Parts: sequence; structure tokens; C-alpha cells
Amino acid sequence: MTHGDNNGLVLPPRIAPVQVVVLPIAAHKPGVTERAQEVVSRLKAAGLRVKGDFSDNSPGWKFAEWEMKGVPLRIELGPRDIEAGVCLAARRDSGEKVTVPLSELETRVPALLEDVQNGLFEKAKRNLAEHTYTAETVEEVRDIIENRGGGFVKTMWCGDEACELKMKELAGVSSRCIPFEQEHVGRVCPICGKPTDTMIIWGVAY
Repeated sequence: MTHGDNNGLVLPPRIAPVQVVVLPIAAHKPGVTERAQEVVSRLKAAGLRVKGDFSDNSPGWKFAEWEMKGVPLRIELGPRDIEAGVCLAARRDSGEKVTVPLSELETRVPALLEDVQNGLFEKAKRNLAEHTYTAETVEEVRDIIENRGGGFVKTMWCGDEACELKMKELAGVSSRCIPFEQEHVGRVCPICGKPTDTMIIWGVAY
């Protein structure tokens, strides 16, 4: 389950090599780098995959770089944040920024990551549902693929490899899977017309 947008990758936390990146803001000011390093250490101790970016690049450059890499959560820490006892957490999936008390790092940051994970999963499920169609004829399959921007098509299938190859020839799709949870989206195989109880999912291979 990987995602992306115009700014780069949007990785689910469970598969992201780096789950959190910590960026010191105005790192030249006393204590900022040290506190940012402390945040990195605390989050690593909490079992998270964390990286601190202490390079000389500008904050804007760093934001764009880590967005492109798809890191799920960016934590910003500057002098005012330190004075207030907070940090700013920016979500890669929505861009939303959340103020997190430094005293609650070990509980709030994992909770935010779990929320990102669940949100991306639900989004992927909705996207799949919105782009999965049913058809009873080869013509319907071809129309869906050509005029609805692709996706997946459910039809019945007799189980004969010859019909599978014929569907590929006529509609430009190949079999993707035979779901464990079967549905009756028709009564017969759209190629040969034989009665069948097996549903198959078709799609275009890129």
C-alpha cells in the first residue's frame, strides 16, 4: 500500500524506512540543535524509526526533500517551541500541523503515526471500491476499460484458460485474481456462455 502526490511519495508508517524526521528551526540559536537531538533519541527509544536532519540546508529545502521521500511525520522544533515546551508535527498525508507537548512525545507521536496509517488504508480501500466495476459481457468489460479510466472489472468465468486468453484478446485485460469471497455478478462466462459459479477480477497490466 504505497501512495504519492505531486510532491513525491506518501508512505504508510508501517513500511516507511524513516517514520519521523526531526528538523531544528534556527539551529544556530543556543540549545535548538541539542533539544532536537534529544527528541530524536527519545523517539528512537520509543521504538520509532527516526532521523534528524542537521544539515545546513534551509528549512524550506528540507521540507521539500523529506516530503518527496514520503516520510509520514515531520517534527519542527525552534526556539519559540522550546520556550513553550512543544514541537510542531506535520503530517505527510494531509499536510495538517499539530502542536505536540514535548512531555507527551512518546505517546502522541506513535498515535499520530497510527492515525496516518489508518487514514491511508481507508483512502486506499475507497479508491479501490470506486474503481472496481461489474460486467456481464465482453463489450461491457471493454467499455469500462476504455471509457472509465481503467480500474478492475468483476465478471463470471468458467475456469477455462482459453476463455481467459480470449478475454485478453478482445478486451485488453488479463486476470488479476479469483477472490476468496465470491460474488455472483452474473450467471455465465462472458466468453463461452457456460454457466459458472466462479467470479474473477480483470485489469490492465502496465
